[in-house]
Amino acid sequence: MTFAAFDNWWWPFLFILVGGWLATDAWRFLGVYLGDRLSEDSDLLVLVRALATALVAAVIGNLIVFPSGALVDTALALRIGAACAGFVAYICLGRKILVGIVAAEVILLVGMWTS
Repeated sequence: MTFAAFDNWWWPFLFILVGGWLATDAWRFLGVYLGDRLSEDSDLLVLVRALATALVAAVIGNLIVFPSGALVDTALALRIGAACAGFVAYICLGRKILVGIVAAEVILLVGMWTS
């Protein structure tokens, strides 16, 4: 089966529903089912947290090194500097995620505005 397998108007919607929603929701349902049965300190949940953190870090790194949209016109040093400043703000100002995000955004916007 492919996206263009049928010529019906509803086929792309069904394809997205089955291929996208159902495939991800199966893992969500499994997580809810097993969530109460696993200890927070179990090796499996430590592995899952580590993998999730690594995936988020990889996406952020990819966006910094290979940007798209308006970030294409910014310097790599500005993008890396904004990310580092956001991390420092996060660490120094109470480990609040929103503080780190806002600090990185402000530095990135000021850098874009001045260049």
